[in-house]
Amino acid sequence: MATATAKRRVKDNPRAATVVLSVIGYVLVLGTFAGLLPIYPELDRATVDLLSHAIAVVNTVALTALLLGWRWIRQGEIRKHRAAMLTAFSLILAFLVIYLVKVGGGGEKSIDVTGLVYYAYLLMLAIHIFLSVVSVPVVVYAVVLGLTHTPEELRDTAHARIGRIAAAAWSLSLALGIVTYLMLNHIYGVDEYMAALVPVLALRR
Repeated sequence: MATATAKRRVKDNPRAATVVLSVIGYVLVLGTFAGLLPIYPELDRATVDLLSHAIAVVNTVALTALLLGWRWIRQGEIRKHRAAMLTAFSLILAFLVIYLVKVGGGGEKSIDVTGLVYYAYLLMLAIHIFLSVVSVPVVVYAVVLGLTHTPEELRDTAHARIGRIAAAAWSLSLALGIVTYLMLNHIYGVDEYMAALVPVLALRR
């Protein structure tokens, strides 16, 4: 009964629910970056690297699910679309948990490149971060509508219009996140502890 009542309240006030959920997400991320949430275990370099790889896998699968969901709704396959989008959203929640643990546990990497490639990396990273931030309420609103309304009811809401914006911003953010991950971890990345060892090893020669 309580669950049904809560669902009815969310259905009647999707914008309010979106605001509450978005604020919770922003507070968690900002609090973690600011070091105001001392709830994370300290991580060693191997664990940080492992979490970085896990994030890339989660984001790749989420992007795949998102693109499939986009394709299926254009083909009128509502059930497949719903399953794909809920899968993508669940994976983004998993990403958020892993990402917060990684950031909260410490460990940063720097990119070992200069010139145009460096500025291209910064530009892609900036766009990725910007889209990640601004797409949160849009994505949450589309999901809230989708979870609280039937397919017939959704036709009378902004779900389709908001969903297109959310899917576009979300897809681009994920794609850029994957590209910057590859650049940082597999092409140009340098671990801080490895950079610190370079002069030490040079002295021993």
